Amino acid sequence: MKKVAIVGTQGVPAQYGGFETLVENIIGDHRSGDVEYTVFCSGKDYETRRETYKGATLKYIPFLHANGAQSTPYDILSLLHCITGYDTVMVLGVSGGLFLPVFRLLFRKKLIVHIDGREHTRAKWGCFAKQYLRACEAFSVRCADIVIADNKGIQDYVAERYHKESALIAYGGDHVLRMVSEERQTQILQDFQVERNAYAVSICRIEPENNCHITLEAYAQSHQPIVFIGNWKWSKYGQELKERYGHLPNIHIVESVYDLDVLYTLRKHARVYVHGHSAGGTNPSLVEAMFFGCPILAYDVVYNRETTYNKAYYYKDSTDLIRLSQNPHLNGSSMRELAEQHYLWKTIVKQYEALF
Repeated sequence: MKKVAIVGTQGVPAQYGGFETLVENIIGDHRSGDVEYTVFCSGKDYETRRETYKGATLKYIPFLHANGAQSTPYDILSLLHCITGYDTVMVLGVSGGLFLPVFRLLFRKKLIVHIDGREHTRAKWGCFAKQYLRACEAFSVRCADIVIADNKGIQDYVAERYHKESALIAYGGDHVLRMVSEERQTQILQDFQVERNAYAVSICRIEPENNCHITLEAYAQSHQPIVFIGNWKWSKYGQELKERYGHLPNIHIVESVYDLDVLYTLRKHARVYVHGHSAGGTNPSLVEAMFFGCPILAYDVVYNRETTYNKAYYYKDSTDLIRLSQNPHLNGSSMRELAEQHYLWKTIVKQYEALF
């Protein structure tokens, strides 16, 4: 029995983002009986502290959030709890990277680091934060026994910049498929005031590198209906976009949705899915959208092309996106086929357990 500690997420049950969803599925129905998991969680982000979840042991780091400025001390404290008792420690993200040389002196077993995207390129960070994250990434890659890249573009970047091989493991996305009654779906579409196969949908964190401004500018000009779901209240960027475009009748700006029936229905009946991420890596929301087989309009960067195997539709600016949004001949059937070939959790979990 391998004892594996997972560090660097808010925790489970998943209620935040891609890494949390990854952990939720690693410890979920597709796990074997050969691995015993411990997941480190933010005591500040969970009011109810479970001792176990899906058979995994949960340990809480008090007083700290897992994200933002507190992510570095959060990761460091988590790692200090991992020095003994585990065969493998898997760190998700690079926030605690500067501590890893010390951790390596104390922990002599297997260290795996999932570096996510190129975090230091995100527009939300200032100059100092970008330099800090770049250093964290470098230490993380050099200290890890195994580096995980979730996208061929990231794998190539690690090889070119650090001259190190990495394991390529993407995200699964089939967890979004579920049974929702026809009556419930009809009611949801009525609530959002959209018609089947007659609107676009986009779901993301509202950050500049996700190019939300390009999406809204394009749909403001094209007058095509779009449902745009995200954390609009969290930043000045999101607040300003909501104020500028929220009054337009074709643009439905919606705060974050956690009702899985609602998300399923909006994705299932969309005419197109718009994906504006540019910062790198395989984005979980893109993989999830592929399972619905609708045409995907993706921002034109290597990471999105790799994820969709160059079979989506790509744009670089609002002019491109307007042209695509008005094209009546888009087809997304290849997206579902690719998703079923490459992004099933049962396959992803086996790949992780092989590393452990």
